[in-house]
Amino acid sequence: MNTISHLPANHRCQAGRFFLVIAVMLYSVMAGQAVEKEAPLRALLVTGGCCHDYETQKGILTNGISARANVTWTVVHEATNNEKDHEFSIYKNADWTKGFDVIVHNECSGKLTNVTVIERIVSAHTRGVPAVMIHCTMHSYRDAETDEWRKLVGVTSMRHQRHEPFEVENLQPEHPVMKDFPVTWKTPNGELYEIEKLWPNCKPLAQAYGTRTKKDHACIWVNTYGKARVFGTTLGHFNEEMDNEVFLGLVTRGLLWSCNKLDDNGKPKAGYGK
Repeated sequence: MNTISHLPANHRCQAGRFFLVIAVMLYSVMAGQAVEKEAPLRALLVTGGCCHDYETQKGILTNGISARANVTWTVVHEATNNEKDHEFSIYKNADWTKGFDVIVHNECSGKLTNVTVIERIVSAHTRGVPAVMIHCTMHSYRDAETDEWRKLVGVTSMRHQRHEPFEVENLQPEHPVMKDFPVTWKTPNGELYEIEKLWPNCKPLAQAYGTRTKKDHACIWVNTYGKARVFGTTLGHFNEEMDNEVFLGLVTRGLLWSCNKLDDNGKPKAGYGK
């Protein structure tokens, strides 16, 4: 068998160039894979305000999601004294989403009514930055004289029912976000939000029966508004509800879906799983 050393000089050069090209191609493929794996989604969590244990929940969410998907975090936690009308400092900048791939909203500012501020928040998402909306986020800005936040969220809600566990029914088991969600799931504890309106681009994925209203209310959904993909859920009032495999798996898939990083089987696309 001939080896490179036994070939004529010009053949050795050609063979050397061939192997060099192959080596460069292999390196490029491997480097590309490494870059893909080493480029996590940059998530911003905005959290704080009234009525919830946001100090604990920010750890549950960031650690739980990062254990399941390739996500790194910046956390803005304000309104630690239960202020209901707090304007989060990051929203003062018109470019507040710059540098982030997705925004997770877990805030409670129900009494903030400044339309200019609210529409500035929405505008950044409308241009295409994905959003994940959790629990009291749906009640934030609810007294404001604008529907833009509600259109972005995908639902209108003004009140909740009493604290008690409730059964969540999976309406869309073939949707990627709901692939690994049980047919039904009873929350460890809960605070079901009453949904008054579904906005046109909102698609309910799950519902729960309200004992006060005697009817079903959407509690998990996806929405689009402008260029933004939005995942929303009213689940997550109690820590034991949030710190749960079912909940954390759901929100992780919702986040990946909002960023178009979830495949049709409900699994992270290449480079975005753990």
